[in-house]
Amino acid sequence: MFVTINSYRDLRVWQAGIALAENCYRLTKAFPRDELYGLVAQMRRSAVSIPANIAEGYGRDSTNSYVHFLRVAQGSLKEVETHLILSERLDLAKEEKTSLILNDCEELGKMLRALIRTLDARGSRE
Repeated sequence: MFVTINSYRDLRVWQAGIALAENCYRLTKAFPRDELYGLVAQMRRSAVSIPANIAEGYGRDSTNSYVHFLRVAQGSLKEVETHLILSERLDLAKEEKTSLILNDCEELGKMLRALIRTLDARGSRE
């Protein structure tokens, strides 16, 4: 069964990115106020960057440009993972919560890699 893609919002990878950003916002709500401009801001910014770059790349006029933005999203995903690990090590977040989000990061990373491989293969045929 094929799903019609009319917008970046129809992409499962973008939807997973939005869910990850939402979970990062929810997690950081409980962080101490003195982290508002530190780890909270960094984690939220990198989490939002993931679906934003997926959307921006989708709107570009070339496959190479799209792949570039997907790679930027991958970099932001690694930032989020790093912030999550650090927040756990600093006792700002419980391992039960960070491990769930880290699992989501792993799945999203697989989706991004698969999409990049598919687009790279398509680009080499064009």
